[in-house]
Amino acid sequence: MIQSITRALEILDAVAHAGGAAPLGEIAAKTGLKTTTAHNILRTLQDAGYIRRRPGDMRYHLGDRILNLARVVGDDDALRRRLRPTLEQMAARTSETVFLAVPSGDEVFFLDAIESPRSLRASSQRGERLPMAGSAIGLLFLAFLPALRRRMFEVHAHRIGPGIEAEIGTIAARGYALDRENWSPGLNCVAVPWRDDGEVRAGFGLAGPSSRLTASRLDEMAQIMRELASDSGGGSQE
Repeated sequence: MIQSITRALEILDAVAHAGGAAPLGEIAAKTGLKTTTAHNILRTLQDAGYIRRRPGDMRYHLGDRILNLARVVGDDDALRRRLRPTLEQMAARTSETVFLAVPSGDEVFFLDAIESPRSLRASSQRGERLPMAGSAIGLLFLAFLPALRRRMFEVHAHRIGPGIEAEIGTIAARGYALDRENWSPGLNCVAVPWRDDGEVRAGFGLAGPSSRLTASRLDEMAQIMRELASDSGGGSQE
Protein backbone atom coordinates (compact mmCIF):
# COMPACT_ATOMS: atom_id res chain seq x y z
CA MET A 1 0.00 0.00 0.00
CA ILE A 2 1.01 3.60 -0.57
CA GLN A 3 1.53 5.09 2.88
CA SER A 4 0.46 8.65 2.07
CA ILE A 5 -2.84 7.47 0.58
CA THR A 6 -3.49 5.16 3.53
CA ARG A 7 -2.87 7.99 5.98
CA ALA A 8 -5.18 10.34 4.05
CA LEU A 9 -7.95 7.75 4.10
CA GLU A 10 -7.45 7.18 7.83
CA ILE A 11 -7.79 10.92 8.42
CA LEU A 12 -11.01 11.10 6.40
CA ASP A 13 -12.33 8.12 8.33
CA ALA A 14 -11.45 9.77 11.64
CA VAL A 15 -13.23 13.01 10.69
CA ALA A 16 -16.29 11.08 9.48
CA HIS A 17 -16.52 9.06 12.70
CA ALA A 18 -16.21 12.26 14.72
CA GLY A 19 -19.48 13.43 13.16
CA GLY A 20 -17.98 15.16 10.13
CA ALA A 21 -15.70 17.58 11.97
CA ALA A 22 -12.76 17.28 14.37
CA PRO A 23 -9.84 19.38 15.65
CA LEU A 24 -6.28 18.62 14.60
CA GLY A 25 -5.25 17.11 17.95
CA GLU A 26 -8.14 14.66 17.95
CA ILE A 27 -7.43 13.64 14.35
CA ALA A 28 -3.76 13.05 15.12
CA ALA A 29 -4.62 11.01 18.23
CA LYS A 30 -7.17 8.84 16.43
CA THR A 31 -4.86 8.10 13.51
CA GLY A 32 -1.67 7.73 15.52
CA LEU A 33 0.04 10.39 13.39
CA LYS A 34 2.31 13.20 14.50
CA THR A 35 0.49 16.51 14.59
CA THR A 36 2.71 18.00 11.88
CA THR A 37 2.14 15.00 9.61
CA ALA A 38 -1.62 15.11 10.13
CA HIS A 39 -1.63 18.86 9.49
CA ASN A 40 0.26 18.50 6.21
CA ILE A 41 -2.08 15.79 4.96
CA LEU A 42 -5.12 17.84 6.00
CA ARG A 43 -3.78 20.81 4.03
CA THR A 44 -3.45 18.62 0.94
CA LEU A 45 -6.97 17.24 1.42
CA GLN A 46 -8.25 20.78 1.90
CA ASP A 47 -6.63 21.96 -1.34
CA ALA A 48 -8.28 19.03 -3.14
CA GLY A 49 -11.71 19.80 -1.68
CA TYR A 50 -12.02 16.75 0.57
CA ILE A 51 -11.55 18.75 3.78
CA ARG A 52 -12.64 22.31 4.50
CA ARG A 53 -12.34 24.92 7.25
CA ARG A 54 -14.95 27.34 8.52
CA PRO A 55 -14.17 30.88 9.68
CA GLY A 56 -13.81 30.97 13.44
CA ASP A 57 -13.88 27.17 13.73
CA MET A 58 -10.70 25.29 14.65
CA ARG A 59 -12.10 21.97 13.44
CA TYR A 60 -11.56 20.30 10.09
CA HIS A 61 -14.79 19.41 8.30
CA LEU A 62 -15.51 16.95 5.52
CA GLY A 63 -15.35 18.96 2.31
CA ASP A 64 -17.68 19.56 -0.61
CA ARG A 65 -15.97 17.01 -2.81
CA ILE A 66 -16.32 14.03 -0.50
CA LEU A 67 -19.89 15.00 0.40
CA ASN A 68 -20.60 15.16 -3.31
CA LEU A 69 -19.27 11.61 -3.71
CA ALA A 70 -21.60 10.44 -0.95
CA ARG A 71 -24.48 12.14 -2.69
CA VAL A 72 -23.68 10.51 -6.02
CA VAL A 73 -23.73 6.96 -4.62
CA GLY A 74 -27.14 7.10 -3.00
CA ASP A 75 -28.54 10.43 -1.90
CA ASP A 76 -30.09 11.69 -5.14
CA ASP A 77 -33.44 9.93 -4.78
CA ALA A 78 -33.82 10.97 -1.15
CA LEU A 79 -33.00 14.59 -1.96
CA ARG A 80 -35.40 14.58 -4.91
CA ARG A 81 -38.22 13.26 -2.74
CA ARG A 82 -37.45 15.68 0.06
CA LEU A 83 -37.46 18.76 -2.17
CA ARG A 84 -40.22 17.80 -4.62
CA PRO A 85 -42.92 19.60 -2.56
CA THR A 86 -40.84 22.79 -2.63
CA LEU A 87 -40.38 22.46 -6.38
CA GLU A 88 -44.14 22.05 -6.80
CA GLN A 89 -44.74 25.18 -4.71
CA MET A 90 -42.32 27.15 -6.88
CA ALA A 91 -44.07 25.94 -10.02
CA ALA A 92 -47.47 26.95 -8.62
CA ARG A 93 -46.29 30.38 -7.45
CA THR A 94 -44.39 31.32 -10.62
CA SER A 95 -46.08 29.39 -13.49
CA GLU A 96 -42.63 29.01 -15.04
CA THR A 97 -40.42 25.97 -15.63
CA VAL A 98 -38.56 25.20 -12.41
CA PHE A 99 -35.86 22.66 -11.64
CA LEU A 100 -33.72 21.17 -8.92
CA ALA A 101 -30.01 20.63 -9.59
CA VAL A 102 -26.92 19.44 -7.73
CA PRO A 103 -23.16 19.59 -8.37
CA SER A 104 -21.92 16.31 -9.83
CA GLY A 105 -18.16 16.29 -10.17
CA ASP A 106 -17.39 19.29 -12.36
CA GLU A 107 -20.86 19.36 -13.90
CA VAL A 108 -24.40 20.33 -12.95
CA PHE A 109 -26.89 17.46 -12.80
CA PHE A 110 -30.61 18.20 -13.03
CA LEU A 111 -32.38 16.00 -10.48
CA ASP A 112 -35.94 17.12 -11.08
CA ALA A 113 -38.00 19.62 -13.05
CA ILE A 114 -41.57 20.80 -13.61
CA GLU A 115 -42.45 22.42 -16.93
CA SER A 116 -44.52 25.57 -17.15
CA PRO A 117 -48.12 25.10 -18.30
CA ARG A 118 -47.74 28.08 -20.64
CA SER A 119 -47.40 27.53 -24.38
CA LEU A 120 -44.22 29.61 -24.51
CA ARG A 121 -41.92 28.01 -21.96
CA ALA A 122 -38.50 26.57 -21.22
CA SER A 123 -38.24 22.80 -21.57
CA SER A 124 -37.48 20.43 -18.71
CA GLN A 125 -33.83 19.41 -18.32
CA ARG A 126 -34.38 16.59 -15.85
CA GLY A 127 -31.60 14.00 -16.12
CA GLU A 128 -29.33 16.28 -18.15
CA ARG A 129 -25.87 17.54 -17.31
CA LEU A 130 -24.30 20.91 -18.08
CA PRO A 131 -20.80 22.37 -17.69
CA MET A 132 -20.39 24.03 -14.32
CA ALA A 133 -19.24 27.38 -15.74
CA GLY A 134 -21.93 27.75 -18.37
CA SER A 135 -25.24 28.26 -16.59
CA ALA A 136 -26.82 30.29 -13.80
CA ILE A 137 -27.14 27.22 -11.59
CA GLY A 138 -23.50 26.26 -12.22
CA LEU A 139 -22.26 29.75 -11.36
CA LEU A 140 -24.39 29.56 -8.23
CA PHE A 141 -22.51 26.47 -7.07
CA LEU A 142 -19.15 28.06 -7.91
CA ALA A 143 -20.13 31.10 -5.84
CA PHE A 144 -21.15 29.14 -2.74
CA LEU A 145 -18.82 26.10 -2.83
CA PRO A 146 -15.25 27.42 -2.40
CA ALA A 147 -13.51 24.05 -2.89
CA LEU A 148 -15.39 23.46 -6.12
CA ARG A 149 -14.53 26.96 -7.31
CA ARG A 150 -10.82 26.50 -6.58
CA ARG A 151 -10.75 23.20 -8.44
CA MET A 152 -12.54 24.63 -11.47
CA PHE A 153 -10.15 27.56 -11.68
CA GLU A 154 -7.10 25.33 -11.23
CA VAL A 155 -8.03 22.35 -13.40
CA HIS A 156 -10.45 23.81 -15.92
CA ALA A 157 -9.08 27.31 -16.39
CA HIS A 158 -9.52 26.96 -20.16
CA ARG A 159 -13.29 26.64 -19.66
CA ILE A 160 -13.59 29.80 -17.57
CA GLY A 161 -14.49 32.76 -19.73
CA PRO A 162 -13.53 36.38 -19.01
CA GLY A 163 -15.65 38.05 -16.36
CA ILE A 164 -16.69 34.80 -14.67
CA GLU A 165 -14.76 35.51 -11.49
CA ALA A 166 -16.41 38.92 -11.12
CA GLU A 167 -19.84 37.41 -11.78
CA ILE A 168 -19.25 34.77 -9.11
CA GLY A 169 -18.47 37.53 -6.62
CA THR A 170 -21.67 39.34 -7.56
CA ILE A 171 -23.73 36.17 -7.06
CA ALA A 172 -22.19 35.54 -3.64
CA ALA A 173 -23.03 39.09 -2.53
CA ARG A 174 -26.53 39.11 -4.02
CA GLY A 175 -27.48 35.61 -2.85
CA TYR A 176 -28.74 34.27 -6.19
CA ALA A 177 -27.64 33.90 -9.81
CA LEU A 178 -29.12 35.43 -12.95
CA ASP A 179 -28.70 34.52 -16.60
CA ARG A 180 -30.03 37.02 -19.13
CA GLU A 181 -29.78 35.19 -22.45
CA ASN A 182 -26.15 34.17 -21.84
CA TRP A 183 -26.76 30.43 -22.01
CA SER A 184 -29.48 30.49 -24.66
CA PRO A 185 -30.83 33.39 -26.75
CA GLY A 186 -34.33 34.38 -25.73
CA LEU A 187 -34.11 32.53 -22.39
CA ASN A 188 -33.65 34.08 -18.96
CA CYS A 189 -32.93 32.13 -15.78
CA VAL A 190 -32.57 32.61 -12.04
CA ALA A 191 -31.07 30.18 -9.50
CA VAL A 192 -31.10 30.16 -5.69
CA PRO A 193 -29.17 27.95 -3.24
CA TRP A 194 -30.65 25.32 -0.96
CA ARG A 195 -28.77 24.75 2.28
CA ASP A 196 -28.79 21.78 4.61
CA ASP A 197 -27.27 22.48 8.04
CA GLY A 198 -25.83 25.69 6.63
CA GLU A 199 -24.10 24.08 3.63
CA VAL A 200 -25.21 24.49 0.03
CA ARG A 201 -26.19 21.04 -1.24
CA ALA A 202 -28.47 21.87 -4.15
CA GLY A 203 -29.95 24.71 -6.13
CA PHE A 204 -33.40 25.62 -7.40
CA GLY A 205 -33.66 27.22 -10.81
CA LEU A 206 -36.31 28.88 -12.92
CA ALA A 207 -36.24 29.53 -16.66
CA GLY A 208 -38.53 31.18 -19.17
CA PRO A 209 -38.69 33.46 -22.19
CA SER A 210 -36.85 36.75 -21.81
CA SER A 211 -39.89 38.59 -23.16
CA ARG A 212 -41.79 37.57 -20.02
CA LEU A 213 -38.98 37.30 -17.48
CA THR A 214 -37.78 40.89 -17.46
CA ALA A 215 -35.05 42.06 -15.07
CA SER A 216 -37.57 43.15 -12.43
CA ARG A 217 -39.55 39.94 -12.87
CA LEU A 218 -36.41 37.84 -12.39
CA ASP A 219 -35.68 39.59 -9.11
CA GLU A 220 -39.27 38.98 -8.01
CA MET A 221 -38.97 35.29 -8.88
CA ALA A 222 -35.71 35.07 -6.94
CA GLN A 223 -37.33 36.39 -3.77
CA ILE A 224 -40.21 33.91 -4.06
CA MET A 225 -37.79 31.03 -4.60
CA ARG A 226 -35.53 32.05 -1.73
CA GLU A 227 -38.51 32.24 0.60
CA LEU A 228 -39.71 28.78 -0.38
CA ALA A 229 -36.18 27.30 -0.24
CA SER A 230 -35.76 28.71 3.26
CA ASP A 231 -39.05 27.12 4.33
CA SER A 232 -38.10 23.69 2.94
CA GLY A 233 -36.33 22.47 6.07
CA GLY A 234 -32.78 23.30 5.02
CA GLY A 235 -32.24 26.20 7.35
CA SER A 236 -31.39 29.80 6.46
CA GLN A 237 -30.69 30.56 2.82
CA GLU A 238 -28.71 33.69 3.58
